[in-house]
Amino acid sequence: MTFDKIMGLEPEILYLNHAAVAPWPLVTRDAVSHFAEENARLGSKNYLQWLKTETELRQRLATLINAPTADDIALLKNTSEALSTVAWGIDWQAGDNLVISNQEFPSNRIVWESLQPLGVEVRQVDLASAASPEVSLLHAFDARTRLLSISSVQYATGLRLDMNVLGAACRQQDVLFCVDAIQSIGAVVFDVQAMQADFVMADGHKWMLGPEGLALFYTTPQAREHLKLNQYGWHMVEHHDDFDRRDWQPADSARRFECGSPNMLCNHALHASTGLLLDLGMPLIEQKVLENSRYLFKLLADAPHLRCLTDQTAGRYAGIVVFEHASVPATELYRYLMSRNVMCAPRGGGVRFSPHFYTSAEQIEKAVDIADNLAGKTGDFS
Repeated sequence: MTFDKIMGLEPEILYLNHAAVAPWPLVTRDAVSHFAEENARLGSKNYLQWLKTETELRQRLATLINAPTADDIALLKNTSEALSTVAWGIDWQAGDNLVISNQEFPSNRIVWESLQPLGVEVRQVDLASAASPEVSLLHAFDARTRLLSISSVQYATGLRLDMNVLGAACRQQDVLFCVDAIQSIGAVVFDVQAMQADFVMADGHKWMLGPEGLALFYTTPQAREHLKLNQYGWHMVEHHDDFDRRDWQPADSARRFECGSPNMLCNHALHASTGLLLDLGMPLIEQKVLENSRYLFKLLADAPHLRCLTDQTAGRYAGIVVFEHASVPATELYRYLMSRNVMCAPRGGGVRFSPHFYTSAEQIEKAVDIADNLAGKTGDFS
């Protein structure tokens, strides 16, 4: 199966960087262009239709993660804002602790470390310290553990965790379960109900192929009650369209976390991108993403100068593959690849490739060949 009509990338661009910032599909480009043109001609004349698009976006996001209802979806600016909403919404007591891993992106570390002045202990678990990363995380629990916050796929290594195992253990031990899903949603099938997650957050600008500046934030109704609000405004109240009403209460839905006006431009963009993903179907997308990762594993194994750093065990990887060069430092390899139009990132002590479902085998082959043949070349690759 080919996906020639989906993206508009220049032929010389080998885009293997969806774990960072993704290019927009053509349908998303067209949706943004149409919205801008309409706004320039008509202003907000069609605002009610814009609101319909926003409602459809919430439903699409709910479908994408198998949320019970779109009422469980809030639209925030980014993953960090959603994590902060959780971190500073819980009523912590001195002596409480929470568990994270030692591989988290700064967004899922700094926010928890900011709680330490309150007497909250942050336990960073070495994911390689026991028989499995899940065992390592769960062994860190005790009677004062209030929350586990973990990335479903680690950004710098590509390690994929078993969310269902972690979620079941959290539920059994009455520990809140918070999932940074930015490296999963849009790449692999994701089921918030199966994993029994209390909180899930993810920006739209990576595997969901959307814009920066918009993220989903999922909460169960029960988990929402654990979070005190730290932002207030007209949009987060139950009767938000009755501007003359003097009495108010937070919305019952996840909209209670959206204090002000929506980002209509980004709503239209992500609406288009998620529509594409759902039309193709996440089972097919996951199949293609995993096939690309496995093909990378094979090519790296056959490349004389390259070595894969990502766990190749079935179930332990998604769309991220990290590798190193036998004789070239990762930073130099990265600069060289970028100079040759191979879009990638320096991560985890090597270089990170993250092809999406539409990336062809030929593009992956060419990128690996460029990396493998760097040895002996000199020059300014900046």
